[in-house]
Amino acid sequence: MLAIDVVHAVTEALSFAFGMFWEVLWALILGFALSGAVQAVVSKGEMRRLLPNDSPRTLVVASGLGAASSSCSYAAVALARSLFRKGADFTAAMAFQFASTNLVIELGVIMAVILGWEFTLGEFVGGPLMIVFIAIIFRRGIGPTSHKTNPRLRRYLVPTSRGVAAVGMTAS
Repeated sequence: MLAIDVVHAVTEALSFAFGMFWEVLWALILGFALSGAVQAVVSKGEMRRLLPNDSPRTLVVASGLGAASSSCSYAAVALARSLFRKGADFTAAMAFQFASTNLVIELGVIMAVILGWEFTLGEFVGGPLMIVFIAIIFRRGIGPTSHKTNPRLRRYLVPTSRGVAAVGMTAS
């Protein structure tokens, strides 16, 4: 009797896990497809021209592009990584990532209908505030740009040959 309960519990857990995988599969495919398109189509020169630094103008452009892109966090992370690898400033890539998950109009409409205007207002006030806070933190040398002064952080920005799962990223 106990063996049957264990088998049933394991089967139910595996079924639940597969269901979750199936529900997020579209988001993973979308994220990696958009990331691949950016890597294949956008040149490093164009990316360096569009998002060259962490100036307010650049952060507004990155936030606008992020808000126009997708509310899918998988796609946002994959695209932010691609932008950075193609030459975008790291802070601008993070602004893009925050905006693409927090400043999306369709998400705001859904939040207003389901949760009310207060939550929508919080989302659209909190999103830009997060971007400003990240820019301030990175400018103070706490973020990835501090690799110039902290040699221990260089290993995270060095390209590796471990493929997609590699932590290392570089703008070269």
